[in-house]
Amino acid sequence: MEQAKPTRMELIRVKNQIKLAEQGKDLLRQKMDALIQEFFLIMKDVSDSRSELEVIDVSARHSLHLAIAVDDSVAVRSAALATRRGVFLDIARKNIMGVPVPVLEKKVISKGTFERGYSVLGVSGRIDEVAEKFERELDLIIALAETETSLRRLGEEIQMNRRRVNALEQVMIPELKEMAKGIKIAIEEREREDLFRLKKVKKIINRRKQAEKAGA
Repeated sequence: MEQAKPTRMELIRVKNQIKLAEQGKDLLRQKMDALIQEFFLIMKDVSDSRSELEVIDVSARHSLHLAIAVDDSVAVRSAALATRRGVFLDIARKNIMGVPVPVLEKKVISKGTFERGYSVLGVSGRIDEVAEKFERELDLIIALAETETSLRRLGEEIQMNRRRVNALEQVMIPELKEMAKGIKIAIEEREREDLFRLKKVKKIINRRKQAEKAGA
């Protein structure tokens, strides 16, 4: 921090900087508290979604193994090839407390029996069940990708705000206060010196006046 001039104007300027820095610190703390609250809300959604995904994944794999065992792996692969298609996502964004987070705009992956592309008469209900569960799992994965990305970006913003608050609280504000203290001490010292010189000049003037009276 640059060396300050020991003047009253400089002292006022530094005190204003301290005030602004403390206001900025308070605003950043308020924002960080709001971000942390939002972070934990989203984290609960992520935790719930992960638990749901784990359950549907186990169920889908169980249904797949059952269909392979009963209907034969060739029939399962044929149905899978008939339904194979890309998943297209439109990525937009929204702001949470000023933090941009992604919004995945998509059509639901889950389909009806007649929308999957294979012949209804050519597959069993077990294969339909496998398709339905894996479609549901894919829906959950896409939704989880959105919430986990939001969670990561909020976490990064919280860390950045914490660093800023720490920099203001532990570095900038103490340095400004120390600077203000140094300016105040310098001003008081200069005023004492000025007063001392003024008294000395006054004594000299009084002695001259007394000498002039004595000579007269």
